[in-house]
Amino acid sequence: MIVVTGATGLIGSFLTEALTRQGHKVRAISRRSFSAQNNSLLTWLQGDLLDPLFLEEALEGATLVFHCAGLVSYAPQDKELLHKINVEGTANIVNACLARPAVKLIYVSSIAAVENEKNKPVADEEAKWDLNAYHTDYAESKYNAELEVWRGISEGLNAVIVNPSIVLGPGNWAESSTKLFRYVFEEKPFYTEGSANFVDVRDVVEVMLQLAFSDIKGERFILNGGAMPYREFFEKTAACFGKKAPAIKVGATAAGLLWRLEHVRSLVTGKRPLITRDTARIAGRGNIYSSGKVKKVLTFGFRPLPETISWCCAGLKQKYQAAQR
Repeated sequence: MIVVTGATGLIGSFLTEALTRQGHKVRAISRRSFSAQNNSLLTWLQGDLLDPLFLEEALEGATLVFHCAGLVSYAPQDKELLHKINVEGTANIVNACLARPAVKLIYVSSIAAVENEKNKPVADEEAKWDLNAYHTDYAESKYNAELEVWRGISEGLNAVIVNPSIVLGPGNWAESSTKLFRYVFEEKPFYTEGSANFVDVRDVVEVMLQLAFSDIKGERFILNGGAMPYREFFEKTAACFGKKAPAIKVGATAAGLLWRLEHVRSLVTGKRPLITRDTARIAGRGNIYSSGKVKKVLTFGFRPLPETISWCCAGLKQKYQAAQR
């Protein structure tokens, strides 16, 4: 039996589909309610990773666990929730796996947990986490979650960690990286001068499957298809959608003013800010992450980003048109 947490998310949904397509029996876990039918290969469970008793039931008979569940947020009010879901939830998964010596764990972390060392232009798996440097609450939560997995490995757990960059796929308009496509589809006018690292969800799933069904353990792999300036990403996406690309550049000064205004609005209204100090800082960066290790170990090649963008736009347009009927 294979268990997938976060099975309704972008990575989890594509992974679950790939596993069942290959004929594997899957127990899919989601924290939120959903409407899905069980079949001979797929069984759904709704539950909370903060509930150890639920995990005891969920992992019964499992030999492979893909821990894809997690919270991505840069809102200041989510600091405690990030720790609970990403750190405590992962600790519970690790403990449940340790109770089953036959289980192999594949943990989905993030490049946010990979340090950008000042003297290295390209970050890789060997980068040392700087406890004195500033990190977002999200990055801290993913780093501390990784420490829980390394704890498990030190206690005999068979586990592998993957650190994907921004994962692209035709997912939910209102969630995760898919909001970037929605931003362009709605013809928003602004872009930032920074760049970001992206990876195709199909590549993430393929690498995870190869690692899961291999003898590789106790390793960590960055999964990154490449870096692209936000302006170029928006222009390519707009061209695929047949929309007008964002044309007004927001510099560091303007971004600083915007997040401060949003912070005040959030305090007054109680609503989540549209832009935060952390998202403003991230949007202005140009960090590069190396996926050389996984390419070498698995002899794997990532899809070109323009191909991924076209595939995502086509899938999202199809979903949008179907919803309008």
